[in-house]
Amino acid sequence: MEKVEYAHPEVLVDTQWVIDNFKDSGQVRIAEVDYDPRSNYSLGHIPGAVLFDWMQDINDPVARNVLSRQACEELLQRAGLSNDSTLILYGDFNNWFAAFAFWVFKYYGYKDVRLMNGGRKKWLVEDRPVSKDIPQYSKGNFKASDADNSIRVFLNYVKESLEKVRKDTVAMVDVRGPKEFTGEILAPPEYPTEHAQRGGHIPGANNIPWSQAVNDNDGTFKSVDELKKLYESKGITPEKEVIAYCRIGERSSHTWFVLKYLLGYPDVKNYDGSWTEWGNMIANPIEK
Repeated sequence: MEKVEYAHPEVLVDTQWVIDNFKDSGQVRIAEVDYDPRSNYSLGHIPGAVLFDWMQDINDPVARNVLSRQACEELLQRAGLSNDSTLILYGDFNNWFAAFAFWVFKYYGYKDVRLMNGGRKKWLVEDRPVSKDIPQYSKGNFKASDADNSIRVFLNYVKESLEKVRKDTVAMVDVRGPKEFTGEILAPPEYPTEHAQRGGHIPGANNIPWSQAVNDNDGTFKSVDELKKLYESKGITPEKEVIAYCRIGERSSHTWFVLKYLLGYPDVKNYDGSWTEWGNMIANPIEK
């Protein structure tokens, strides 16, 4: 049977592509985005890769928000990036936080950003070279554009969408683990202390944990056929507007990437306020 290609194969590169194309020309830059850079990036990373610390670099230091447009510009310029540079992102936890960075950089208009399929796990499984050197690049001139709110939604929008979810014209996908979805636990095992006051899920949401989109053995994305089966069987279909959420919007960025770029769904949005916002708001409806 012929293998069906992803809708946007250009946003993925494999490990061999990185070996073949990453020369210090300035045209291609690589960044590792980790849940825990101390136990990963610092121990060895792709030679020439810079570190984006997802917590410190991609979030606003004060407000509960992604980094500002200006901070995004400065971060990418520091990494030597200009508007015509190709940025390859990869990381630990099957590209969980790399996908979050991808979403944020798309939000501010970065054109050519891609994920390395399989992330850090695949690089190490293949015994590719790693380095402890921290690269320094001359400053780039990347200019961020206005935030693209076609890929992001906020609390009121989600509230106003509940009736459409009930009528099945909008699909809501909760990408947390099953126990978070039912309210049995209030936070994922990785963050046991960071949780909302209430457990459960947004009414009408379907639960498809983000990690089901990747292969366990090497962290690469599953095939188009497997992904279609996974999402369509739960009513997450391309003719609907799809809103993805998790706890704070990073795991749902991964699912947003899968639906928008790998399956080509035309209207996918990330609700990054997610459960920490929804589960803490007075009078918000909750299902368990």
